[in-house]
Amino acid sequence: MKKKILVVEDNDDLRAILILRLTHMGYQAIEAKSSKEAIACAEFEQPALIFMDLGLPDCDGIKTSAILKQNRKTSQIPIVALTAWMSELRVEKASRAGIETYLVKPGSPQTLKKTIEKFTANRLPEECFFGANDEGGQCMH
Repeated sequence: MKKKILVVEDNDDLRAILILRLTHMGYQAIEAKSSKEAIACAEFEQPALIFMDLGLPDCDGIKTSAILKQNRKTSQIPIVALTAWMSELRVEKASRAGIETYLVKPGSPQTLKKTIEKFTANRLPEECFFGANDEGGQCMH
């Protein structure tokens, strides 16, 4: 079974690049464009990892990550921030919200793969978690 990766990114072009890269590497890529979609999708799809944009239109990625980490259905999912820039203050806030690390967008295929493997190596298969879905694709709940 392919590892399911959720890409949360409001920029259509960047999201498409990330989805293409992940799919090319053999992952099942699912996507969300907003905080609201990300939370619903994470609960329903139970991805192995979430790549989270920090500049979402409805709620920033740090707050969205904190919400996901406080939710028993999604608290175990590793979150990696995707950002164009990262200040020391943002790194601290991201860490407190439960974000494991951050990557500069869009991230090389090698960096994406290395990051996915690092944070998903010891995870149980998605079907072991509440609400797992094998459909994949775009999650619009």
